[in-house]
Amino acid sequence: MATTTIRNTLHVEVVTAERELYNGEATLVSAPGVEGRLGILPHHAALLTFLKPGELRIELGDAEEPFFVSGGFLEVSHDRVTILADAAEEGETIDEARAQEARRLAEERLVESRSQNDRAEAQAALERALSRIRVAEYARRRSRRRIDTAGMQQ
Repeated sequence: MATTTIRNTLHVEVVTAERELYNGEATLVSAPGVEGRLGILPHHAALLTFLKPGELRIELGDAEEPFFVSGGFLEVSHDRVTILADAAEEGETIDEARAQEARRLAEERLVESRSQNDRAEAQAALERALSRIRVAEYARRRSRRRIDTAGMQQ
């Protein structure tokens, strides 16, 4: 009698134009879709969607990795998740002081904006800065362990 192995993980790749941030397994991917938060589990239906700035979280068992993504695309196909991010940072590497300064500058620009276009750009910059701050704070205070990336594919 033949046995079938059911795969309970996803293969995940997070890449930007500059580098690959993650290439490994996951049991859950939580991403900031433009229509709302996405939760991707093994055996998810095929999907292609835009991402908005926010927290991308990859979980593997009781371990996790938080990232900030500034937008991009997410594709799911045959238990493979590919995230093509405009820009991305690991939560632990975000410079919180720089993110706070970006928030302050965006708030100033928002107050001083004269046109709708200037206001929209300042609002988008503020949302990016706030998302970076939230991801950095989460990474700093989280109680779950990090995913061991030593054996990750490169």
